Amino acid sequence: MEALSFSEEQLLARISDPGVFEELYERHVGKVTTFATRRSSTPHEVPDLVAAVWLEVISCAGSFDPRKGHALPWILGVAANLTASTERRRAREREALDRLGRQPQLDSQAVVALEEKLDALAATRHALSVLQQLPVSERLVAELVLVEGLQPHDAAKALGI
Repeated sequence: MEALSFSEEQLLARISDPGVFEELYERHVGKVTTFATRRSSTPHEVPDLVAAVWLEVISCAGSFDPRKGHALPWILGVAANLTASTERRRAREREALDRLGRQPQLDSQAVVALEEKLDALAATRHALSVLQQLPVSERLVAELVLVEGLQPHDAAKALGI
């Protein structure tokens, strides 16, 4: 069945299908972009917010209940919740900076110490990049044992395996 014949609610229910997602996106990207434009202070924030909204829509599509309303209001609700969450996070960041009195600055000694630590950890970063080739479960165990120094049984417990 072609995506054009689906209602918006049916599209949301089938959002994991790339063709269906594309159809839903094309139907509503303009409204989501307008929403994002109203809430952004710079042009470069708009596409970031639009992308974040669509990622959240994909992630939360399973919670959509067509008995409670239509797809577009739900999508804009997701966008509003995402924006509110972002604003709360930014407000907490501003409060933290206000409590500090200014943005933290590193003195030259701290910069040197961090550079030395980064140099010393170059081999560890290389090992972590090599471990990326392992399957996720094996990589996580290896990281905890080889890099973080946990005992294998402790790593297994921490990962629930």
